[in-house]
Amino acid sequence: MIRRPVAQLSVFLLTLFFVTAASAATTVKMSYNGPPSLEDNAVHAFATTFKEIVEKETSGELTIDLYPNSQLGNEQQRMEQVMSSPMINIASYGGIETLFPEMFATNIPFLFKDYATAHRFFDNSEFMSKAIKELRSRTGIELLAVVEEGGFLAFTCDKPIHSPADFKGLRFRAMDASQVAMYEAFGASGTPIPWTEVYLALKTGVANGQMNPPTYIIMGSLYEVQNNLTLANVQYSDQFLLINGEILDKLTADQQTTVRKAAHEANVKTRELVESQVGKRIQFLAKKGMAVYTPTDAESKKFKALATPSYVTWLQKQVKQEWIDLALKCAASAAKAE
Repeated sequence: MIRRPVAQLSVFLLTLFFVTAASAATTVKMSYNGPPSLEDNAVHAFATTFKEIVEKETSGELTIDLYPNSQLGNEQQRMEQVMSSPMINIASYGGIETLFPEMFATNIPFLFKDYATAHRFFDNSEFMSKAIKELRSRTGIELLAVVEEGGFLAFTCDKPIHSPADFKGLRFRAMDASQVAMYEAFGASGTPIPWTEVYLALKTGVANGQMNPPTYIIMGSLYEVQNNLTLANVQYSDQFLLINGEILDKLTADQQTTVRKAAHEANVKTRELVESQVGKRIQFLAKKGMAVYTPTDAESKKFKALATPSYVTWLQKQVKQEWIDLALKCAASAAKAE
């Protein structure tokens, strides 16, 4: 387990930050990935809505300053900051992996059959209740919401991908070690490459392909360097709204209620935005020249038969089996709760 003692300086800053007068305005920094574009970046749309609700409901007593484009540092640096200072961070799996790898159990390939199943799992499941408590205990960070950032993940490549056999001998950009394991199961090699370097890697042939939701494919202009889009819907695309636990506890009861309410309402609105735009984004990519392919049921089963076991085998080396079993059980329950 990872436990970080709070440095004396951090305690001093937190004490200084929260003056005793409840009416004094409190400003909180909120950091996340991607550009400040409401149209192209669902995380920014979420952050903007969250900010508007919080500031309106608290009559300006609590204000949120937005820092898009990772202005406050990379994923790891921002996780350090949210542990030790009064701020909010929206982290990807890449950011949360070193502090709470158990969350990777929610990213098992083909865990969720549709959006509704994912929503039920992340909003109201035994797994998430346990994860929220454990994350707070281990790091001092409170998880407020799981933010939908762009739909389900699709493959892009410089050659057609219709089944796992088409991966043989190719090089794919991986977001993390779990994807490396999955690509290797397909017969390809996976290489972790930062998002900021993905376009050049694909353009120069360092990588033949990558995996992301349509939103990020457009955001990164990857259609300029990739010819094929395979809608395999391998994983649900999400990030995590995290707040320093001490700052949350220092807020008044009404302000805490407002923050939690804003997280929920902004999430609902963002989900509606993301899901209403997926079809349009796929059409946009097709118009840009990408050949769009949807695997048949038989082909999807082949992907799952290789991807799921390889991912779970990798995950078993990172976390206790009980977390994997609980995620699978809760996902199955969410799928049945139509």
